Amino acid sequence: MISKKLMSRFRTLTVNSHVTTKSIQGLLLFFQILGLFLIMARDFANFDKTKLYFMIALIGFVYISGKLVQKFTRGDYYIMLIANMLFSIGILEIYRLNNKLAYRQIIWFCIGIVAFWVVYLILKYVKIWSKMYYFYAGISYLLFIATFLFGRKINGAKNWIRLGSNFAFQPSELIKIAFVFLIAAFYKNRDKFEKDFFKKYSLHFFFYTFLGFLFLQKDLGTVLVFSGVFIFAQYMYEPHRKYIFVNLLILSFGAVLGYVLFKHVKVRVKIWLDPFKYADGMGYQIIQGFYAIASGGFFGKGLGLGRPDYIPFAESDYIFASICEEMGILMGMGVVMLFLILTYRGIKTSMEQHNKFYKYVAFCLSLIFAFQSLIMFGGILKLIPLTGITIPFVSYGGSSILSSFIALGILQYASEENI
Repeated sequence: MISKKLMSRFRTLTVNSHVTTKSIQGLLLFFQILGLFLIMARDFANFDKTKLYFMIALIGFVYISGKLVQKFTRGDYYIMLIANMLFSIGILEIYRLNNKLAYRQIIWFCIGIVAFWVVYLILKYVKIWSKMYYFYAGISYLLFIATFLFGRKINGAKNWIRLGSNFAFQPSELIKIAFVFLIAAFYKNRDKFEKDFFKKYSLHFFFYTFLGFLFLQKDLGTVLVFSGVFIFAQYMYEPHRKYIFVNLLILSFGAVLGYVLFKHVKVRVKIWLDPFKYADGMGYQIIQGFYAIASGGFFGKGLGLGRPDYIPFAESDYIFASICEEMGILMGMGVVMLFLILTYRGIKTSMEQHNKFYKYVAFCLSLIFAFQSLIMFGGILKLIPLTGITIPFVSYGGSSILSSFIALGILQYASEENI
């Protein structure tokens, strides 16, 4: 009798979940259609049939991607919807700023969706990932070395590899995912590693050599993400609590060292402390970001009616300020809330997961989404010095979109592994 009641309750919850998902999918579709009409109204003279068909195909592709997750997976149906909503908000603003960049972003989105399913299917049918600890370290080192050999310096950091005239990517975006798997594989096999001195401290060795590479590349934004994930993972899963305090002391010393050694870090700290003192030079970007957010007000000036083009790198580093100006602080709050929900869903997956490896993977991937967005929101709002990383799914950037959807595919599988 009790089992029948439980099964009845489960069916009710499942039906209600699908109804809720259907409602969210409908709201997302409405938002995209409304955005299309706004784009057409703004750029009516230049909006030909090719552009119209392209945008309609994008809306259909986003809708179908959400439906496929509901139909062919048993895990969390919401994380793809959240990612699609974040992408939709971002692509509207990118199109308004530069339609050529928007078309590139859409192509990367399609590639990202394909990568999502490829990763999901590989994880579903290949079960050796918790045993490949040294493989993740080796792949990371190869990507770091490739960056040193073939990388180019942009905005003070040597973290891009250019292939041809139109394609460039950041290896660190893929290294972040490898680093998550490295942490998960270590804690999954920690009891075995405790018996061997080198293996016991190997995760610390890999972590600090990774940070060393990032320091040499002057990619300190990624250093913050790696450090945050590592410390929080230790806080959750490391039985030797003294390691946390030792690592915090070392990382604090590294932060001071980075300020002393790197000129562009000193510049960012200076403009963080008093941007108006350097309003005509290095403080120009952050001040224009302030003006954009303030002038937009609660509901925004309207798509195409603001001047986010005054902000340097408005489509990437400062897209959050651009969104707030034209879509309002209300939309900015919505973006923040979507990341909070995405992080919550990932941590919820981790807490419910019985497979230890995927428990650790889900937790660390959730931290990556949380830290990347938090660091950028904090930098734009002058809560912390600005760093040159991206807001996942929202900012312009092919390697960011691709790595974000790869991470989402992993999280999607992790959400159903224990069912």
